[in-house]
Order: sequence, then C-alpha cells, then structure tokens
Amino acid sequence: MKKKMAAAALACVMAVSLAACGGNEQSENDTTSKSETDKETGKEEKKGAEKKTGGVELNVTTTFAGNDTNAQNYKDAAGKWQDDTGNTINDTSATSDETFKARVAADFEVGSEPDVLFYFNGMDSNSFVEAGKVISIDDIRKEYPEYADNMKDELMGASPVDNVNYSVPVNGYWEGMFVNKSVLEEAGVDVPNADTSWDDFMGICQKVKDAGYTPIAASLAQIPHYWFEFTIYNHLAPDTHAVLPEKVDDEHGKAWVAGLEDMKEMYEKGFFPENTLSGTDDETFQSFIDGKAAFLVDGSWKVGGIEEATDDVDNFTVTYVPAKGERKATDIIGGLSSGYYITKKAWDDPDKREAAVSFIEYMTSDEMVSKFALTSATALKDGAKVDEKELSGLGKAGLEMVNNITGISDAVQDQIPTECRVPIFDGMPNIVTGKVKIPDAVTEVLTMIEDYQPEDAKK
Repeated sequence: MKKKMAAAALACVMAVSLAACGGNEQSENDTTSKSETDKETGKEEKKGAEKKTGGVELNVTTTFAGNDTNAQNYKDAAGKWQDDTGNTINDTSATSDETFKARVAADFEVGSEPDVLFYFNGMDSNSFVEAGKVISIDDIRKEYPEYADNMKDELMGASPVDNVNYSVPVNGYWEGMFVNKSVLEEAGVDVPNADTSWDDFMGICQKVKDAGYTPIAASLAQIPHYWFEFTIYNHLAPDTHAVLPEKVDDEHGKAWVAGLEDMKEMYEKGFFPENTLSGTDDETFQSFIDGKAAFLVDGSWKVGGIEEATDDVDNFTVTYVPAKGERKATDIIGGLSSGYYITKKAWDDPDKREAAVSFIEYMTSDEMVSKFALTSATALKDGAKVDEKELSGLGKAGLEMVNNITGISDAVQDQIPTECRVPIFDGMPNIVTGKVKIPDAVTEVLTMIEDYQPEDAKK
C-alpha cells in the first residue's frame, strides 16, 4: 500500500529559470513561420502543432476555470489555436472539486469522455488508465516522434498504475499561506516567515481573533484538504508525508490522527470562519479579499486569482505554512500533478487524433508553458522563461518562497481514491465538532483504501 514520492526529483523542477521574454523574435502563436524556419534549417516538420487540420470539433475538458490563475490564459490560447487551425473547441472546463472529479469519472464510464482532458495524474486517473481509455506518451510518439520532446520525461508525472507517462504537464504547483497584510497590521502582528513555529502561529491567530478578525479563511465543509495536508505534514517529513498508513496506529496513521486533532483544536479555538461548516470556498475566499480574514492556505494558482480579485494586490503576500516537529516551514507541498491526456476515443478517429496532438503541442510549447507557469514548477527541459519585472509583488513573493524551499512532498490525498476520502473530507464538520472520533474516521478511510477496487469508481 505504501507509496513514497520522489521528493528530490520534484524539488529540482521548482528552480525557475528567469529570463526576459522580450527578445524572442518569433511569436509563440506564429506556427506558420516556425514551420517555414524548420524547413530552412533542415528540420523535419512536426506532424502536430504546425499542421493546420481544419474543420474538426474537439471536445476538451480542463480545470482552467473559476478562480484558477490561468483560466483567462487558457481561454486566450484556446481561441488563438482555433483561429490558427480552423478547428473548433467544445469546452466543458470547470473548477476542480470532488463534484467535477465525479463527473469526469462518470463521463468515462458511459463513453462520453472528452477528446482531450487536462486532469490529475495520480489516483484520480487510475480508473481510465487501467481501462485503456487514454493513450500513453510512448504510443503517441510512435506516430508523432517529437510529441512532448521539450519535456523531461522523468518529471512528467507517471501514472501510479504502471509508471508510464500518459499526460503532458503545463505548470506544476506549490501550496503556501497567503496573507492579508492589512488585517495583520490591525492585529499588531507580523507576517509569519520561515522561522515562525506552529506555537507562534497559534499565538498570532489568537491575536487576530482578539482584534475582531477571522484568523483563517477556510471552508471545512467544502475545501478542508489544504489544512488536512499541512497538519499531517507537521507530524512527518518530506520523505514520509506522501506515504499512506497501513493502519491507524502505525507511524503514518498516528500522524493522521494527530494532524486532525490539531485541526479540531483550531476549530475549537474559533480560528476558522463562523460559517466554516456550511460556507463555500468562494465565500471564504471573498472574506479574505475583503479584509475580514488574515490567512488563506491554497495553491500557486491562487496568485492570479487574488490579482484578479483586488485592485490592491500589494496588500497581499504569500509565505510558508508554519511547522512543528521534524518538518521545517520551508518544507512545502508541491509537484506536477496534472497534464493533458488524449483519450482513446479521440485517438481512434484520425481527424481528432491530428487535432488533439496539434492542440496539446500548442498548449505545452515552451512559450505557452512559461506563460502559464510563471513562478510554479514545470517539466520543461530548458525551464520556464519568466520576466521578473512583469510579476506583481505577490508573484515575486511566491518566487522567493519557492527559491528558498528545503524540502518538497506530493500531497498525500493524491494517493487516496476519491471515493475513499469521503469519511474525512466530506466528514470534516463531524470530525472537528467531535461527532465522529478521529481514529474511527481514519480507520474507515484506510479500510476503504484496503478494499478499494477500480470498479468502485464506476458505481
């Protein structure tokens, strides 16, 4: 059952190459000129991105929606690709949550899966990998040898089913703690940093509460997993966090129980919003933006979400989630957990096959990945090229945070089948209010994992 993540390999992708983008003579969208240049230099023309297929309707589903940093970048890029190729995208992208994941799984089950899917490459995709409903990178390269050749294969996010690459990543992620600086000023406390201990942080939260503000913006009813991850991480270390427990009283099971007890204590101290057991993630995010809450733990994609949600982005920064035990605050959660898949349904249609390859090669070019990634991780062989002068203060804070990490771990939830997360994720309100005993909830999850069969996802 245990599955250790290659923390060292992931860590290397977090080093972002900084270079000015203005010197590129060729536009990232100028596919025609690139094709002509390749011919002049003797290079063989790619079969995918430089070829106009025309007239194909491609069904595409991604998580670039809602408050995702790259939602607009995706819309712009997809629109440009349609203009360049004459193809049409039927887009069904949506914000990633458990409902969205259930919809994707159901679509595969009934044969209505999209042609191209930007989705997770961990446990959430196991069912359609095992069913042979997505095409491996190796098989695609048999017909399109240069497909994803700008990526480091070892960092693309192999499936846990067979350790084979099926998806081409764009940008990875890191998770950190966003801060509303004006709230901390009102409370008379400083922004937490790499040296802030967990006990220090609890003291800061109390002062924020005493000043009349909510310390932590989080919906435990809808999005409990960020605090689930970090409170558990505080009882483990980068090389052990993403290992599933075998039983509730082994090292990792005890860490889960201890982490959830810390979450329960935070709830009992009133550090979460009053409506944390019923409110939505959008509501708690807005309370953070509006200066009613001090801290928000989320992923790197939230940088853009915050930039778009406020005219005063300089009032916000991001820092490390405070730590205790063996974990250092500079030990973060991050990696490359999502990528573009081509489904077998599309692959078996020659026209859609060509269009799908063209679309993904366009969306995963060096230039496009750099635009999407900015301060986050990539698998690009040459690294992302970002002009730091174009970053906001919040973006620069994210870059500084990433550049000073000491350890990295994948999220342990990515090792848990969606259906098996229910007793803790859906049951978090009952856990923090004491209606369900924490060891019982952990035991139920572990039992479900032990008994899990891929067919369960179809029910």
